[in-house]
Amino acid sequence: MFRSLLPRLREKSVAARRPASMADLMEDFWREPFGALPALFKDMEYPAVDVSEADGVVTVKAELPGLEPGDVELSVENDALVLRGEKKFADEEKKDDYHRIERSYGAFSRVIPLPGKVREAEAKARFDKGVLVVTLPRDAAEAARKITIES
Repeated sequence: MFRSLLPRLREKSVAARRPASMADLMEDFWREPFGALPALFKDMEYPAVDVSEADGVVTVKAELPGLEPGDVELSVENDALVLRGEKKFADEEKKDDYHRIERSYGAFSRVIPLPGKVREAEAKARFDKGVLVVTLPRDAAEAARKITIES
């Protein structure tokens, strides 16, 4: 669109590998409108988790497809659940020529803040179809207390 209107300016910015004007920014946007989106997601943590609480029990669900219970280590440290583990690359066939590998491999660690003190000794964890489910009972002594306001 703008390339035909401002060819010299566009040539300069292409040579410099950066936009030189607002016209270049618009050209880049129209060519690839969602090109900046991958940068928004680069800091997402692994594994993805859901944290919920009901009836005094905190439940953490973590997506860990392809892992076994022995591949994951759990601990509670400083009012946070710590998940550690390693997803190993299973390259059994040497003749495969990969063109693209998007699945992640390697060691991971995730610290999930808990919404209060929990009774660590009563915590339970289980795998269910690639999802790790950890249940942590809240400590009743540390429950939130209501403060009345005097007038």
